[in-house]
Amino acid sequence: MLVPFSIVRYAIRRTVASTRKTARRLVCHQWAMKMFETLTDRLHGVFRNLSRRGKLRPADVDSALSEIRLALLEADVHYQVVKGFLETVREEALGEEVSRALNPAQQVVGILNRELIRTLGAPAPLTLVGEKPRAIMLVGLQGSGKTTTAAKLARWLRGRGERVWMVAADPRRPAAAEQLKVLGDEIGVPVFFDPELSPPDLCLVGKTEAVKGGASVLILDTAGRSQLDQAMMDELREIRDAISPVEILLVADAMTGQEALRIAQGFQEPLDLTGMILSKMDGDARGGAAISMRVVTGVPIKFIGTGEARDALESFDPQRLASRILGMGDLRGLFEKAESTLDIEQAGQQTARLLEGEFTLEDFAQQLEMMRSMGPLGKLLEMLPAGLGGAAMQQDGDVAERQLIRTQAIIQSMTLVERRKPELLNASRKRRIASGSGTTVQEVNQLIKQFKQMRRMFKKAGKRGLTGLPFNLR
Repeated sequence: MLVPFSIVRYAIRRTVASTRKTARRLVCHQWAMKMFETLTDRLHGVFRNLSRRGKLRPADVDSALSEIRLALLEADVHYQVVKGFLETVREEALGEEVSRALNPAQQVVGILNRELIRTLGAPAPLTLVGEKPRAIMLVGLQGSGKTTTAAKLARWLRGRGERVWMVAADPRRPAAAEQLKVLGDEIGVPVFFDPELSPPDLCLVGKTEAVKGGASVLILDTAGRSQLDQAMMDELREIRDAISPVEILLVADAMTGQEALRIAQGFQEPLDLTGMILSKMDGDARGGAAISMRVVTGVPIKFIGTGEARDALESFDPQRLASRILGMGDLRGLFEKAESTLDIEQAGQQTARLLEGEFTLEDFAQQLEMMRSMGPLGKLLEMLPAGLGGAAMQQDGDVAERQLIRTQAIIQSMTLVERRKPELLNASRKRRIASGSGTTVQEVNQLIKQFKQMRRMFKKAGKRGLTGLPFNLR
């Protein structure tokens, strides 16, 4: 039985409100579980072994660090980064304060969390100061996702009140300008292009046109190559010197592993990058290059691309990534998604009815629809820390998604009266509902039974101030 989202939302609100200072350290990005799946699994194995100890000993630390070293290397974290990282972790883990801890696993998780955050560096917002339009220059190799990233960034900036123009400064790649124009039309952002001009001149004329159009930000989608070469760097330096951009952002494909580190170094030396955008972070790559690029180049990661959708661009938050790698969940991310997607007033009213024992199957159907409007259930479950959403549900989001759809089908096959008064459901009504929903009478009975149990449980918990729930809301 899926818990209605209003209760999950209530849990998030209480968790964030009552432990806000701690929550800021224990939040994460949606994409990291997939990107760091192998690393997370390996670390959990280490933590399970440590949890059997009553006290953290040097031998335990060395054994754990050996496994962590393998996990990081398998995740494509550069060996020099791994070495420095683990030396610091070991020093802290064997400190006097930690040695008195009663729970070694929790202590190691805390140390790793702090060191991952430190290693990934402080969040670095875009620099948008100076005379308008402020130019943002995107650079990178062919296939890194520069053009789609340009559109995502333009949409992100528009959402924050900026007037954005884009320049298609890649005359070599077939249909590059047309692709950017199509994307610009989708998000309502003007795109300048003139095939007769060289890329540096094109950017200069584009800036002039942007000034006439009242733009506050100008995004330059520059040309890439299949590999690093001198001609590309010379052209990019010409554009940089002509435009004086406030940001030079490298768009790097996060799925290229250690190659992404070499690419980042290749662009950093001649261009003095101000930041990086990691594209394709929703893929199945091991993802440790994100850590390596930040450490080796010293260039901050400013955004990550998390999918093909135009809104699939997120500000990079090292605290969220560190927590996600360590399996701490993403309560803040889930809460923010709820706030931006759901009808909060309606959800609040349903929560009140549920805690008063007046919640109906009609309310429940609306809750399920709200949950589905937030995206795939598997991704939502990944954002819940262990103990709030249930480990089994987190491990198999596809199963939960299918169950949600079947539950919706059963409820939708009921009449309005039946949804409001499930006690009216006799044998013949249940057979009709099962037939209409493509399920069995047994499944209908199970849903009704679980719904009634849930309603009684939350009514009782509401009288106790939610202390009677079978999972922790505090």
